[in-house]
Amino acid sequence: MRERALEIIANLRRYVADMEIGDILEILIIAFLLYNIMLWIKTTRAWVLLKGIVVILVFWLIAAVFRMHTILWLGEHVFGLAVTAILVILQPELRKALEELGKRNLITAVLPFDAGRREQGDFTEKTVNEIVKASVAMGRVKTGALIVIEQTQSLKEYERTGIDVDGLVTSQLLINIFEHNTPLHDGAVIIRGNRVTSATCYLPATSNMAITKDVGTRHRAAVGISEVTDSLTVVVSEQTGIISVAYDGELERNLDGDSLKARLMQLLDTGGKEVKKQRGRKGKGKEVRA
Repeated sequence: MRERALEIIANLRRYVADMEIGDILEILIIAFLLYNIMLWIKTTRAWVLLKGIVVILVFWLIAAVFRMHTILWLGEHVFGLAVTAILVILQPELRKALEELGKRNLITAVLPFDAGRREQGDFTEKTVNEIVKASVAMGRVKTGALIVIEQTQSLKEYERTGIDVDGLVTSQLLINIFEHNTPLHDGAVIIRGNRVTSATCYLPATSNMAITKDVGTRHRAAVGISEVTDSLTVVVSEQTGIISVAYDGELERNLDGDSLKARLMQLLDTGGKEVKKQRGRKGKGKEVRA
């Protein structure tokens, strides 16, 4: 065993000694491409698919170790079809990735000097207060609103369906966006960090019958986006003025300013990575499971 290890080390030394500048550049380029591919995968639905593929590969490795010939034969013959199926499933994401690559300045992609300018800022307590202030004010006059707060999963796919805003989150901005008969009032607002990135965005509606019986389009869209991402959405009903929050396929209703702030502060306390469900806190927030 020791001799084998020494042989491997000797081969590595010989390989490193024979490396040329072209080999080093090739390694750097491949590493750069793999790194950016992993970053892209992590912000799309491909990340979930990749984890599923890893599970299948582990299972396939176990089958190879224990010589499960039938499973290996099936895997070999299904592999080609699986690759084609993955390309079909990820076609929208692949198209968008190529579009982004075409728009990107390769120099700034390698050397991100403007990274600070692109930073959206942190989700702060001031942002929470502005959202709560706007929601309470709109609820008082029964102005419908749909405010989606991005967490770890990117919402750029849904931003593209709306109009770019890129404005600091303030209660005045949110109220003006959702004011009746204004160009931006219809659809959802998306917030990343402390900025409103886009307005009039289209969201997928839930198909859960328990939700569709009791609420309108805004609430169905809020639950729908919470089913496919880890975002948290604040909804203000146009009919009743009631404030609700949708997260992880659940809808909490009848929130006041204090309970809404407490709910949003969970985003701040966890760094925007997780929002835990609160069931029956102080009798508020009736939940409907989607």
